[in-house]
Amino acid sequence: MLDIKWIRENPQALDAALAKRGVEPASSRLIELDEKRRQHIAKLQEAQERRNAASKEIGKAMGAKDQATADRLKEEVAEIKLFLQSAEEEERQLDRALNDALSVLPNVPLESVPVGKDEAANVETRRVGALKNFAFEPKEHFEIGEKLGYMDFERAAKLSGSRFTVLKSQLARLERALGQFMLDLHTTEHGYTEVSPPLLVNDDVLYGTGQLPKFAEDLFQTSDGRYLIPTAEVPLTNLVREEILDIRDLPIRMTALTACFRSEAGSAGRDTRGMLRQHQFMKVELVSITDAERSIEEHVRMTACAEEVLKRLDLSFRTMTLCTGDMGFGAQKTYDLEVWLPGQKAYREISSCSVCGDFQARRMNARYRPEGEKSTRFVHTLNGSGVAVGRALIAVVENYQNEDGSVTVPDALVPYMGGLKRIEKAA
Repeated sequence: MLDIKWIRENPQALDAALAKRGVEPASSRLIELDEKRRQHIAKLQEAQERRNAASKEIGKAMGAKDQATADRLKEEVAEIKLFLQSAEEEERQLDRALNDALSVLPNVPLESVPVGKDEAANVETRRVGALKNFAFEPKEHFEIGEKLGYMDFERAAKLSGSRFTVLKSQLARLERALGQFMLDLHTTEHGYTEVSPPLLVNDDVLYGTGQLPKFAEDLFQTSDGRYLIPTAEVPLTNLVREEILDIRDLPIRMTALTACFRSEAGSAGRDTRGMLRQHQFMKVELVSITDAERSIEEHVRMTACAEEVLKRLDLSFRTMTLCTGDMGFGAQKTYDLEVWLPGQKAYREISSCSVCGDFQARRMNARYRPEGEKSTRFVHTLNGSGVAVGRALIAVVENYQNEDGSVTVPDALVPYMGGLKRIEKAA
């Protein structure tokens, strides 16, 4: 959530930032709501002060045996109390109106973010690894997986409908191996603490990271009002909600391997074949909680940690700086990692690493106290995929496929596969 004080002081900057993201100007409407709220609060405070003063005057009048004055003051206090009851409810309504208006506004992009309408304006930052040469026409992952007999979309549809997959045998083990490999890398070499969070969360938690209220249609909600997490970013980031942290404990770096659930609203007709766009998928998430001075540096570091996964797997990828029109709702700046899929002959997103500034922290009321200061500041939050396990499986299957339909296991994963070096169809 954006700071209304900053908006009052920088209305043109807000509208210019929103324009970069394709959003209509909002400063005048927000300032009007805030001014109405501030004026009402001033009246409320004035009434409270008069009530307190009149209450003291009643005591003086009673002490002076001036009953008439005391009675008049008592009537005045009673009237003020009635006003305050309705005025306090009106204050809550005005607060709610302002918060509702602020809660649907996206974050302000950093100056270094390229301006553009959609993914066509994203900027390639770097490209790593040579594309693999094949002596045959490479197939897509679902063709390979189905032919091996280890990737079953038909039975998954019987169980759950479209956009689900059943993995079996050696491909199921490959998925598990990828997740364990990523967790070990991030915890032993990159300094992240492994966390096993709940997969069901309440609406306050989703509000804190910005999924609610704007993106409710993307979520799966249970009958008791809880939600399946769309990513482990949600519970991990909210672990510091409503807390005041010591700056000496920052940055806090966490990672988790969880199932993730997304309705994929609005994606009808896109990536309908295979595992690229699923309602349920596994992902290793990276989350950092830090202070304002180190968040940009932490963003670069987090992106490098995600890139290292792809380097260890010897997968060709490119790092893209997303433009203003393609960034996520809560991001100030985002780097996407896109891995090369030879079956599709295209780069596809496998990780997205974002710095959010204090946007989420304001919604969560998560703060830190700088050393030697009594006042607090909002923390800065970051999140990234380290990386999407299902898409990593796709990339491994397509890049390590052999002409006979088998798949070579990358060297980094052989220990996690019990020494297995080749995935082959069962005899």
